Amino acid sequence: MDIYEQQGQDITASDMVMPEEDSDIRDFYKGSSIFITGATGFLGKLAVEKLLRTCPDLKKIFILIREKKGKDVKQRYEEIFNEPTFDYLKRHNPTFKEKIQTVIGDVGLPDLGLNDIDRYTLVQEVDCVLHYAATVRFDEKLRLATYINVRGVRDLIRLAKEMKHLRAFLHVSTAFSNCTHKEIDEKFYEPLITGEKLLNLVECLDDDQLDQITKTVLRDFPNTYAFTKCVAEDIVRKEATNIPIALYRPSIVIATVKEPVSGWIDNIYGATGVLIGAAVGLLRSLYGKKENYAEMVPADYVINSCLAAMWETATIKSMNDNKEIEDKESKYEREIPVYNYVSTPQNPLTWDEFYTLSSKHAKQIPSEKVVWHHMFKMRSNYYEHMLAVFFLHTIPSYLVDFVLLCLRKKPMLVKGYQKINKFADVLAYFTLNQWKFKNDNVQSLWKKMKKHDKELFDFNIEALNWDMYFYTYTRGARVYLLKDPLDTIPQGTVKYYKLMFLHYTFLSLFWFLVFKFFMTAFNALLGAL
Repeated sequence: MDIYEQQGQDITASDMVMPEEDSDIRDFYKGSSIFITGATGFLGKLAVEKLLRTCPDLKKIFILIREKKGKDVKQRYEEIFNEPTFDYLKRHNPTFKEKIQTVIGDVGLPDLGLNDIDRYTLVQEVDCVLHYAATVRFDEKLRLATYINVRGVRDLIRLAKEMKHLRAFLHVSTAFSNCTHKEIDEKFYEPLITGEKLLNLVECLDDDQLDQITKTVLRDFPNTYAFTKCVAEDIVRKEATNIPIALYRPSIVIATVKEPVSGWIDNIYGATGVLIGAAVGLLRSLYGKKENYAEMVPADYVINSCLAAMWETATIKSMNDNKEIEDKESKYEREIPVYNYVSTPQNPLTWDEFYTLSSKHAKQIPSEKVVWHHMFKMRSNYYEHMLAVFFLHTIPSYLVDFVLLCLRKKPMLVKGYQKINKFADVLAYFTLNQWKFKNDNVQSLWKKMKKHDKELFDFNIEALNWDMYFYTYTRGARVYLLKDPLDTIPQGTVKYYKLMFLHYTFLSLFWFLVFKFFMTAFNALLGAL
């Protein structure tokens, strides 16, 4: 007798429960011990949370943490879980920390700064490695950038080669690691210098000598970040032989779409800095071409595609282990897979659309922390941009600081705008240039996934509605970066209209004085004639 024939007489709770759908990816992480570097960073925290929430049957997560800015390892560990991203786990799985084990170390130190006991534990227990740790400062000194982004990768790969049960290793690079090429495919490119030669170079020269030759070494690369990421990929290609490894390149990472909190972000790097700067009225000019693509991807989509790529890497390795080629003395060896996680091939967004959407939604939620009415514009003419910076950034900053000094208060706007202008100069490389990316491997990965995996680990950038996304993106930036809750919108609205009135009053007065000046000069000229 089936359920319908029972007519409710003998139906139990077990009859009503639908069987859970299969999930290849969740099954892959069942019983797994995962080593994550960069767990205190933006992506690292999201990866830890996603694994604990979605894959409850995993065995353990090892996270690498170092002391920083006077905070010991214990303090930095606890700070990870102070973020709202872990609120769901705290409510529904309050013992989740039992599956996390801290490993003291530093990717900037030789052999990751590990002690013998921790190294032995990782070798014996870890079967998956997620390498997020990197210095993301574009102006980092070449020595430190090389130690963290290049030597750290090499030493981690060497550690992974010793791991007894390694199934997958994902090295996270950047889509702009090969930005000197206009077309970027999912393949390896030849670097300007090999990893070992770069390491020898920084070891042989002192800091002053390195500073003097940095621009020569970088050549066409815009900064030490992209340069060392490129060199690190050469390390992956040459060092990571015979281990199940993949190279993953995300573009500019911005706020989450929905997991674990909509619009969550904890930094103002890249495009988010433009959004915040323009919204509060500080950033008024940016050098770039508004018709160029703004290559960016949401953070939770990045995490989901990372975890799916790990699964595919292990799956391919397992298949290859059982497949022999004609040469009976050798096993089938595959190329290291490369994943370009980018948006432009499937769902492009221009910088003009970025500004239009961010402005549209930011105006709906004005903040009390706005300092002036927004007047942002992207300018493709360098001289027009520099004039705008002088009149809209430099002069106002000195005027305000002069007033602050007269009031015996600490001046701050000149230094503030020096940082803003430096940020804008760094970003200009990416707003002035445009690349053609290919992401066939990412699209193929999505097609291979089961329906339930696509729901659990969604990263389909093609289906993303940018307008709806910016609705949460701007609100997340307001709440998590400006620390201004949405219940202050009424006060923010009042301030918005006050500043708008002052802004247009000031502009009217300014142009009236300019008009008067030219009329006076013109009349004087006529009188002289």
